[in-house]
Amino acid sequence: QVQLVESGGGLVQAGGSLRLSCAASGRSFSNYGMGWFRQRPGKERDFVAALSRSGGATSYADSVKGRFTISRDNAKNTVYLQMNSLKPEDTAVYYCAARLAITWSVSSRSNEYAYWGQGTQVTVSS
Repeated sequence: QVQLVESGGGLVQAGGSLRLSCAASGRSFSNYGMGWFRQRPGKERDFVAALSRSGGATSYADSVKGRFTISRDNAKNTVYLQMNSLKPEDTAVYYCAARLAITWSVSSRSNEYAYWGQGTQVTVSS
């Protein structure tokens, strides 16, 4: 089992950057594929980015490709989401999630993730 705590959210102007962090506690962080999802006001939770256990494979939603980068540091039990060129439509609560996975796999399906953080608010002003 793993517990996840997100941080790094806040208010930023359009065009700016933020880096979200997700600290994991528990055993064997490197056994988990990781993902970031977001929920915008009045919308369902959407996939943002995913990363394999080793960090060698990634997947991104089309809306964030080229602007967001997911990465992990297994020595620090932390996954990151670097968000650049932020837009007002990126405003959402961002959630970190973890799934037991084989080494190279990534998933954009929220129902494949068993563990979730509490979320961190990102607000992008125009």
